[in-house]
Amino acid sequence: MIEFRGAGPAEFTEQLETVIDIYAAAMRPPADQLAGRKTIMRNHATYPHFQCYFAELRDSSGATAPEIVGFAYGFRGAPGQWWHDVVLRALAERSGQQAANAWLGNAFELAEIHVHPDYQGKGIGRAMIRTLCAGRRERSAVLSTHDQPTAARHLYARLGFTDLLTRFVFPGGSEEYAIVGRPLPLT
Repeated sequence: MIEFRGAGPAEFTEQLETVIDIYAAAMRPPADQLAGRKTIMRNHATYPHFQCYFAELRDSSGATAPEIVGFAYGFRGAPGQWWHDVVLRALAERSGQQAANAWLGNAFELAEIHVHPDYQGKGIGRAMIRTLCAGRRERSAVLSTHDQPTAARHLYARLGFTDLLTRFVFPGGSEEYAIVGRPLPLT
């Protein structure tokens, strides 16, 4: 059975090897990008109001230790954070400063949501997002995802996330992303 367990910054950092393994299995990035991604994730754990949940596979007898099969984390976005600043600037350019501030002025940024491929399609991602967003005091939840018809993109749409920016390319990148958001709380 799958259970969700909250983890703070210290435990998240302790589990970073497992987290990176799940990220690599789910996203299949070039191997040379994993060290940088690990550094980014470690840094995210220092952000204000960081919150993480692990999806753990537990056997009903309790004879074996739980296995982490997914994770999701986020934090309150703030000026000085790279993603926050880049997206705020781009959204202000496209939609105006008032719209950018409405979405990102008090936002919970869902930084990473990943489920090992062996466990995808079972509602774990959806449940982790709902769990992660439950009780948040921010006005909105925002995230970036590949701007393609992926399972993740469809999941976010089903959860009520709407496009804020499409075909967005982060500085130094080449892939197109969609920046999506929705008011909190999730219903």
